[in-house]
Amino acid sequence: MGYLTLCGLAVPSHAVTAAKTARYNARVFLASHWDEIFTQDAERKQTRAEAEATCAAMSETYAALGYETTELPRADIATRANFVCAQLANPNL
Repeated sequence: MGYLTLCGLAVPSHAVTAAKTARYNARVFLASHWDEIFTQDAERKQTRAEAEATCAAMSETYAALGYETTELPRADIATRANFVCAQLANPNL
């Protein structure tokens, strides 16, 4: 839904229904655009502006669907992994 919205395309009703019935965990983790590590290569084709817009679209889509979005810290991979594990171990965080 987020990518369809990002591309200016209509979200089909069956996609909305699926998103409302086949739920993720109530909390989702979002890796926000991080300008300091942004790069483009053969695998990462988005421009900086597209990456920022993608993050915003995903955040807005999750919020509209009632998810609690938790942003990952802008840190090394080990720190991010430890953060996720701590969040999952203690749902009250």
